[in-house]
Amino acid sequence: MGIALIWSIITILVRWIFSKRRGAISYDSSDQTALYIRMLAVTNKTIKSSFVFTPGACVIFKQLFSRDVRVRSQVGFEPERRGSHPYLGVDFRTLHSRAESAGSIPARRIRRLFSFQRHLLSSRLLRGAPHLNPLHILDEDYCGQAKCMLEKVGSWNFDIFLFDRLTNGNSLVFLTFHLLSQYGLIELFQLDMVKVRRFLVLVQEDYHNQNPYHNAVHAADVTQAMHCYLREPKLAQSLTSFDILLGLLAAATHDLDHPGVNQPFLIKTNHYLAALYRNTSVLENHHWRSAVGLLRETELFSHLPAEDSLSIERQLGSLILATDISRQNEYLSRFRTHLDENDLNLGNASHRHFVLQMALKCADICNPCRPWELSKQWSEKVTEEFFHQGDIEKKLKLEISPLCDSEANTIASVQIGFMTYVVEPLFAEWARFSDTRLSQTMLGHLGLNKASWSTMEPEASGSSEDGESDPARSSEEPSSRALTQGSPES
Repeated sequence: MGIALIWSIITILVRWIFSKRRGAISYDSSDQTALYIRMLAVTNKTIKSSFVFTPGACVIFKQLFSRDVRVRSQVGFEPERRGSHPYLGVDFRTLHSRAESAGSIPARRIRRLFSFQRHLLSSRLLRGAPHLNPLHILDEDYCGQAKCMLEKVGSWNFDIFLFDRLTNGNSLVFLTFHLLSQYGLIELFQLDMVKVRRFLVLVQEDYHNQNPYHNAVHAADVTQAMHCYLREPKLAQSLTSFDILLGLLAAATHDLDHPGVNQPFLIKTNHYLAALYRNTSVLENHHWRSAVGLLRETELFSHLPAEDSLSIERQLGSLILATDISRQNEYLSRFRTHLDENDLNLGNASHRHFVLQMALKCADICNPCRPWELSKQWSEKVTEEFFHQGDIEKKLKLEISPLCDSEANTIASVQIGFMTYVVEPLFAEWARFSDTRLSQTMLGHLGLNKASWSTMEPEASGSSEDGESDPARSSEEPSSRALTQGSPES
């Protein structure tokens, strides 16, 4: 009777915690059969307890190791790193949050439990443990569908939203781990699989899922696009395994810990990150430093010589910094010059790195080049994030950033301008560099998507056509308006 009562209490507590927020996974090196699930409450405090699941099906509450507590606090819930904002108490964690209906709670609880089962199953498989529990029928069905999707991960029509649902919000972890394995990078670089898994889990958690656009699903989408580009003939024949490793890691971490607002907002609110990086590539520098912090925390490359680890960190930073949209013209002009002079030598390490930078830039803003069903969803999400920022600026009586005023802009007008002045010039040059079926497919989708938005915004369509008829305006407009002030990635 006493055991049954204790088990009921534990079950209720587990369900309550799962309904609040999904935590991270860690492993106890002293007990290879133990799996630690760290749960986070709704508040900033970390629940300093863990569940240890052993083959004997016994559940024991323990105090987390001091290291685990430190990791959780540093990785995302220290006020000075994630939530607190020095300007009128703006909290980035709640900037894009919305109240959930009471009817959705049971479904969320069920998904949390399935998520735990998937993590438990995958962790056992990683350690080579046999599958002892027959209660994963529905769980395995979802994993089976996700596995089928991964077989076509190189398709440009890959539906990252569906894949994220099938993996219960773990698309970045599953997709990146799959690609690292598929390219043979884990074995080649002798990476510890547990460290890789832990690194990817922490990366995924450091994205703010309450952001409509800049979240872990966007990072997974960019990583999948990067994989498509890495398979293009010119790159596949020239890139080294080291280049591929850098490209995938940069794609997965390129927007790490993005606050859901752009650089001008951070500057005009005197955010500490703007001061730290002197108002220059503020977000990109933060993404890079956050990625380096997780690499060092998980000791993913600790087995490599120190100079190699530092080289990885530096080159990772070079790739992530290239995604700064305010430097778009700089990179595009350099790329165009190389193509005009036909002097790109992919046998040269610096040239290969530059091509990786351009590939990541394309992957970062490739949404308008996806099929309409996918592209439209991304357009709605990024515009929602813009308008949320505009609403906050109105509330704080600040000047509203370009494209962030929901009363002066529409989704269609924002997308038409972005496609015309930012996306088309970049992908036109990429098609010159890599004139393949994929490049033509992307340009085809881009044209169709732009036409679709134009039918929804006749006035924007007319102004867009006028702009396209004036080459001088087309070449100058990005730097003065779309790039530095209102682009999705600024």
